[in-house]
Amino acid sequence: MTRDGSAAPEDAAPEDAYWRRNLAVCVFGSFTTLVAMTLLLPFLPLYVEELGVEDQAAIVQWSGVAFGATFFSAALVAPLWGRLADLYGRKLMLIRASLGMAVAMSLIGLAGDVWQLVGLRLLAGLLGGYASGSTVLVATQTPKDRSAWALGMLGSGIMAGNLVGPLVGGVLPPLIGIRATFFAAGGVIFLAFLATLLLIREAPRPPRAARASASFAAIPDKRPALAMLATGMLLMLAVMSIEPIITVYVAELTPDPARVTLVAGLAMSATALGSILSAPRLGRLADRIGPWTVITASLTVCALLLVPQALVTRDWQLVALRFLMGLALGGLLPCIASVIRHSVPDRVAGTILGYSTSSQYVGQVVGPLLGGFIGGHVGMRAVFLGTAVLMALGAAGTALARPKGVKQ
Repeated sequence: MTRDGSAAPEDAAPEDAYWRRNLAVCVFGSFTTLVAMTLLLPFLPLYVEELGVEDQAAIVQWSGVAFGATFFSAALVAPLWGRLADLYGRKLMLIRASLGMAVAMSLIGLAGDVWQLVGLRLLAGLLGGYASGSTVLVATQTPKDRSAWALGMLGSGIMAGNLVGPLVGGVLPPLIGIRATFFAAGGVIFLAFLATLLLIREAPRPPRAARASASFAAIPDKRPALAMLATGMLLMLAVMSIEPIITVYVAELTPDPARVTLVAGLAMSATALGSILSAPRLGRLADRIGPWTVITASLTVCALLLVPQALVTRDWQLVALRFLMGLALGGLLPCIASVIRHSVPDRVAGTILGYSTSSQYVGQVVGPLLGGFIGGHVGMRAVFLGTAVLMALGAAGTALARPKGVKQ
């Protein structure tokens, strides 16, 4: 003890003593695994063709199936890994995920045909889950008054991985070849596995009997958790709904056809860049004023920013508005995890955060489908207006689900 009665460093709880190092490792591991999952975007059609698919339409179809396979299988098993993390330890799940991803990514480089590629992409999703596992560990091992900031830092690492992955995928294959790119990705993830194994420290687990009895029924008030599941889905839906229409929409705004793909890429990247920049800052703000306030404000601002996106007349206006929307959305993921951390017992935190991850994957799947359908049958501008209405309803629902008299 110190003179003023506070705990000396050696008396600090394990999660207080090691949470910063845990956070650094989790950010690195999440970044590398997300880079590995997305780096194949620029060259995936070329790899599909290399594996024996010749028809142009078939190449496009198989590319879509192969890319979506990982996220599909990851959505199915995310609650399972969260549950096992509650039972057997969060660090153990990160070790499993990083080693599994390192092996799966290396095996993708050895695929002999397109069926093996799809199967190995499914395997990568089943074995992976490092980013969602990191969210569980950081949320439960970080002091509660710093959890939103820490989760914001982690969210920046995750978004950076999604942003950098396609860039790496565009640079490496011409230099070392497509298959060697997968081997390099597997090697980097193996470094994340070593860092996880050697550097992460987890606080002592509660007795096995207490962990085994954990379930959704253990949550006294389920409204906050259910609200956060819906919010996570809305977040990804808002980001992804534009994906199927962005290039066509930009073509209407850009006078030079040669700039269409460049501007479309900027519009998609601008949202991720805004989120990377704002996530730690909004997380720190949430630690001060409460994540519920930040979530409601972020959803409201996002809804307001979607309306002018339907009315823009120049391409640069769309890019600027997508960047501002990214700034607003950057606080959602850390705040969602923070609310869950504060609203559910620790013994079920991993399970509920796993469901939260699955709900976000649902948004990633439903968003493009909904955006493509509305854009094709109603009009592209209706995609932005419809998404704005959903985000406004989400803001209202979040405000209603907020527990009375609670800052969080």
